[in-house]
Amino acid sequence: MASATLRRRLHHGDVDGRKYERYDATDSETLSEPLLGSSSTDNSRDEYNEERTLEDIWEEERKRQQVHWTLIFSQLIAQWAQWIAKIVFGSGSLFGRFLLPTFGQIGTGGRLLPPPLSMLQEERLRNIKRRIEIPFDGSRMEHQDALRQLWRLAYPQRELPPLKSELWKEMGWQGTDPSTDFRGGGYISLENLIFFAKTYPESFQRLLHKQDGTRAEWEYPFAVAGINISFMLAQMLDLQSGKPSTIAGIRFLGFLEEDEMAFDNLYCIAFQMMDAQWLAKRASYMEFNDVLKSTRAQLERELALDDVSSIRDLPAFNLLYK
Repeated sequence: MASATLRRRLHHGDVDGRKYERYDATDSETLSEPLLGSSSTDNSRDEYNEERTLEDIWEEERKRQQVHWTLIFSQLIAQWAQWIAKIVFGSGSLFGRFLLPTFGQIGTGGRLLPPPLSMLQEERLRNIKRRIEIPFDGSRMEHQDALRQLWRLAYPQRELPPLKSELWKEMGWQGTDPSTDFRGGGYISLENLIFFAKTYPESFQRLLHKQDGTRAEWEYPFAVAGINISFMLAQMLDLQSGKPSTIAGIRFLGFLEEDEMAFDNLYCIAFQMMDAQWLAKRASYMEFNDVLKSTRAQLERELALDDVSSIRDLPAFNLLYK
């Protein structure tokens, strides 16, 4: 089923009655074009007339409530941790002086200085930086093969289409040529999608086919959303700088000691978290940037939790196996 397929919406309103800010980032923090909005609504919408039983509706509502309370519980824990962190890092208290080494010392301009890195961490950080700098190039055979691999992982029972085909829209590309959608995401965003499909295939398929919850009338395009999540993570983790100097980025450096694929694993969590936020907020196509902003804030809060020492410690990691 295409990612932009219309679905009948049963409920309306935010998860907690609050309004969320719109994500208005600067040009340096976003892609060169808006993620969503360049496609015509007339070309991307289809009528959804499928009959639904009462049992189907109740089952969808049960799943939505499960996602809703998982997300709320995770947010409460993370917000509590953020409140503690403000006291610790902002007050200059004795507790702060003892706990600051967890994330590093304070440098000029209030930026955190990362703790010394092992040779292994340094090597893995350099590798991620190299990956981020590689643009997607549709003329390179390696990149073409990666697109074909993604299709086979997404639709193992279907015939592989040409690299320019209307069928690519079913995966959530905005046009017939996926190479035109990468923009600022780079080749790493395609690698992230492939990693997601291979490592967490059930979660990948749920998100690809929009199987969880009561969906919006106008859904986000799966593949293009994935590209934006890769870009968001690179910004959030401060990976374009010499060394990350944010709490999230420094915590990520710690993950690299144990997990060479920490960026890719964090990407999968962020994608699943984004979809959970999407359902909880009952968001629609034009609200994607709001949802992405909320996802980033939630992930930053979870990365600041004191008892998080690996990817698997993040509360949202469990969403991959629900």
